Amino acid sequence: MSTQSRLVGALIATTALVAPSIALAQDADPAAGGPETATAAQDSAPDQQAETEAEQPEISLPGGAIIVTGRRRADPVRSSAQVVSVLSSADIARTGEGNIAGSLSRVTGLSVVGAGYVYVRGLGDRYSLALLNGSPLPSPEPLRRVVPLDLFPTGVIASSLVQKSYSANFPGEFGGGVINLTTKATPDDPFLSVGVSVSGDSYTTFNSGITYYGSSTDWLGFDSGARDPSPELQAYFDSGQLIGSDPVDSTAIAATLITGNNSLIQQQSSIPANFSASLSAGKTFALGEADLGVIFAAGYSNKYLTRDTRQQTSSSFDLTAIESDFERRTTDQRVVINSLFGLGLEFGNNRIRWTNVYIHDALKQARFSAGTRPAQNATNSYLQTSAGFFERQLFDTQLVGEFALGADFSLDLRGGYANSQRKAPSQTDFEYVRTNSPSDPFGQLFVNRLNGNSGTALITFQDLDEDLWSGGADLTWRGLDPLAITIGGAYTDQSRTSTRRQLLFRAPSEFLGNPDLISAIGTLRPDYLLSPGVVTDVGITLVENDPGVPAFAASLETKAGYVKAVWEIVDTLSLDVGVRYEDATQTVTPIAVFNNFLGTGSTNLSNDYWLPAATLTWEILPELQFRLSGSKTIARPQFRELINQPYYDPDSNRSYLGNPLLTDSELYNGEARLEYYLSNEERVSVAGFYKRIDNPIESFVFGLDLTTSYANAPEADLYGAEFEVQKYFGLYDWGGFFDSRRFVVIGNYTYTNSKIKVGPGDTTAVFGAASSIASDYFRDGAPLTGQSDHLANVQLGLEDEDRLSQQTILISYASTRAVSRGLNGTPPQPDVIEKPGLEVDFVAREGFKLFGREFEVKAEVRNIFGTDHEEFQRFGDNFIDVNTYTRGTSFSLGVTATF
Repeated sequence: MSTQSRLVGALIATTALVAPSIALAQDADPAAGGPETATAAQDSAPDQQAETEAEQPEISLPGGAIIVTGRRRADPVRSSAQVVSVLSSADIARTGEGNIAGSLSRVTGLSVVGAGYVYVRGLGDRYSLALLNGSPLPSPEPLRRVVPLDLFPTGVIASSLVQKSYSANFPGEFGGGVINLTTKATPDDPFLSVGVSVSGDSYTTFNSGITYYGSSTDWLGFDSGARDPSPELQAYFDSGQLIGSDPVDSTAIAATLITGNNSLIQQQSSIPANFSASLSAGKTFALGEADLGVIFAAGYSNKYLTRDTRQQTSSSFDLTAIESDFERRTTDQRVVINSLFGLGLEFGNNRIRWTNVYIHDALKQARFSAGTRPAQNATNSYLQTSAGFFERQLFDTQLVGEFALGADFSLDLRGGYANSQRKAPSQTDFEYVRTNSPSDPFGQLFVNRLNGNSGTALITFQDLDEDLWSGGADLTWRGLDPLAITIGGAYTDQSRTSTRRQLLFRAPSEFLGNPDLISAIGTLRPDYLLSPGVVTDVGITLVENDPGVPAFAASLETKAGYVKAVWEIVDTLSLDVGVRYEDATQTVTPIAVFNNFLGTGSTNLSNDYWLPAATLTWEILPELQFRLSGSKTIARPQFRELINQPYYDPDSNRSYLGNPLLTDSELYNGEARLEYYLSNEERVSVAGFYKRIDNPIESFVFGLDLTTSYANAPEADLYGAEFEVQKYFGLYDWGGFFDSRRFVVIGNYTYTNSKIKVGPGDTTAVFGAASSIASDYFRDGAPLTGQSDHLANVQLGLEDEDRLSQQTILISYASTRAVSRGLNGTPPQPDVIEKPGLEVDFVAREGFKLFGREFEVKAEVRNIFGTDHEEFQRFGDNFIDVNTYTRGTSFSLGVTATF
């Protein structure tokens, strides 16, 4: 096989990844620089030729597609010069997951923590990078800069690529890996597909739950405006005045805030089943010598989830003193609306694609809690209610152009704009207290005295808005046979504003000292307690609960340039080497909300880095290859971690406070991998990896209220190993039902070990703290938060090779991991541990024809053995549940028709 043929084959494989229809449809003269589709197939064995002709996942990356060498095949996992895992649309469909986060949890070395945050090889979400069609994404979450991947329904995603070894065409924030989602592109054949499904779980569906009215349009995922600030409150927000410091009539404002719609929690005797619907369509039109493709997809889902959670806290090192002990019932109604619209223009060897994605995700949440605070008061009982509505929204528009410039050059251009928003208006929280004291005339009643100690009432308004502009250009030269060189540049400008205004209702002193008033008013339900007449007559006022930093602005601007080369040294040895220069300025600044008061604690980080990367691939045998890679990458603080503003997360039962003194982390990465390909679809691989992290950002806990904050630990090491197998067994000899079926075995296992290193003389910086001694915040030898030592996934299934018929058992296991630190005293308190455990799912997909149309039925059973969610602390025989609840078994049945 000539070197020229190998290079042409590489170009074809590259084009096939980005635009399969171009690669498989063009007939061009190699001398003219066009692709020669037959070259690789002519020099391949029959099974390898079949692989080349097989449908390949579409992958859109910065700097163009994966550049491969000619001897390796069209399988992107095998042919890539980097360590990658790819989920094609078929792989995603086999898992049956409703969002891409669930599908990614099946990938080797990946785990999903919380609301869709993907951890790569035990490294937290801060060390993961999420891209959409090669462009960065903003996050609608106040605690994160990383977008939660449960936002993305699988219906709008064509493929998902996870790259674990760094290459210079990716942004420098590449700690554990990059997750690149590629949306569905222009279709080869016209289609129209409609689907519906119903689902539920054994703990929620048709059982009792709780809810509140909210607004008339909550079922659509949008508030009708009923939760917006009242005109009186909005005028106060706009005035720049501060209650208590300026002449503000807060009683008049307080009388307008609480109604039965936004505060009255009610029991619902039967929670309905979940429902979802989807529609997608596409067609390609001939425009002279060009093709214009149009694709559209839309979806709606309405799901319910009830959790009965045990939440306990302790501030003693041995967990003997219980600060709080609550049983909490939460019912969530989650409504997701999504849509995708794309246009693709293909002419010659060029393509332009315009993609638009819109996702609106609303969570209507009602909570009811009852418990005690033994360390504070041994006799009191407490009752809490909360009503919230959290709207997350993401809009992303991208324009990508891929152009062939003669025989030796190609140019990729991309630009994008994305906006994310999170709104949480009129979140109400109430706490009533029962003293249980015989001497108290109201000792057997739950009373809200609105004084902070014997009853509280809060209303919170949160608003987050983030814009992200991005652009990039990559020029690739292939003028020298065994060598391809890419020079590229990238720019991003990310800006966020976040506001959190929390108002505390306070009763006057005469109310507290008047038993008759307490009897008449303090025992009322929330909407009566703070009705306009009561507020006005009693003289209830408001207090700004956090006047320090109610709002902040944050920005991150990055400018990068890189050079990258793929060199086929000999037929069996290739090198992917490059270096990236990246300059970034990150700021977080309090916004002047009040005329005469400005919070403190701003951040201005300005750093630049040279980030080298190299991967050597050696094809030992035609079926066996070895990879060795090394690189340097970085991790930056997330916006919310830098702002000195308190934040309480009711789901995790934790309070948070940022640290403006955080700095960047630097990572040094190494990996060795051996891959054996049994056939075009089957493989076995084993790998070892190591990372050294300088100044890793880790959480610590302080204070009697157990607030979580962040600081730079001195150093951390992470190492581990991965094993992966994919094998098919033909069952054709069995005949009958098995005549065209095969047995599928896909499995992976990851072992990870990490340790924080803290020496006697090490220091760290914590805003407002008296100590800078690192050992006051971190324990030497403690694992990184979020890291499970063991992750395993197994898929066992039957599938028909002649038609759609799949039955798959999915097994996943994750060992315990620290999700939050304990107090670091002498001796230290144990960490908060999550126990994901074993989960077994079953997914069946069956295709059939009815009235001349194609139909697909999908049935799912999730969490068959009812594994619970457990978060706890343990010291010897002492044990407390921090955040533990029953999950139940879920069921789903759906049907899709294609026209």
